[in-house]
Amino acid sequence: MTDVITLENVSFAYDDQPVLENVSLAVEEGAFLGLVGPNGSGKTTLLKIMLGLQRPDSGTASLFGTPATAFREGARLGYVSQQSTESDAMMPVTVREVVRMGRYAHAGIGRLSAVDRAAVDDAIRTVGITDLEDRRISQLSGGQRQRAYIARALASEAELLALDEPTVGVDTDSVEAFYALLDDLHRQGITVVLIEHDIGLLAEHAETMACLDGKLYEHCDTQSFLEGNALQQVFSSARIASGEPLATGD
Repeated sequence: MTDVITLENVSFAYDDQPVLENVSLAVEEGAFLGLVGPNGSGKTTLLKIMLGLQRPDSGTASLFGTPATAFREGARLGYVSQQSTESDAMMPVTVREVVRMGRYAHAGIGRLSAVDRAAVDDAIRTVGITDLEDRRISQLSGGQRQRAYIARALASEAELLALDEPTVGVDTDSVEAFYALLDDLHRQGITVVLIEHDIGLLAEHAETMACLDGKLYEHCDTQSFLEGNALQQVFSSARIASGEPLATGD
């Protein structure tokens, strides 16, 4: 298997505030990686560096074998951030128009071909929102919007799907359906990198886990991760740093 993402000794700081320190890890093609850690641990920053959206202060980040910040094949990536989810929800566009955006990397902004339209239809059908395709994105629930954004990534024929806490504010039934969809896409060979606040739920689906709090504490298969003590180390350290008292059993 080849590596889709490779990070070597990545460090990053906002002004004089260190966020990441000497983080090295690789994500293989077809992997499902869960990225966890306390609030402010650098997870979102790390994901942006993985995708070439942020340049590390030191170290290197590669995407499909190319320096991440120089990567120009955007159609191979599907990225859903918390910020884009919130802002896109206010756009006066329909679900189909959102999914059509995924074809622009192939067809440009002009008229879509029959192949492009078929790709849009297939993506909408795959995520199960055919009945919503003419509805405005602002009228959808959080779970329905997430499906629309994943459909946009599928329409672009993305090989890597990166999501930043996509289940925040989504009801339980929609969360279960969302993970069922992710599992299906993963089985089809799509690489998934997912930041998730619900560690127990994530561990039921991700094959590998990476635990982060400025530095990388652990990166291994999920079973080994659950049997280790990285979570206790990271979250105990985070509480001590914030002055929050530790509960019995932490």
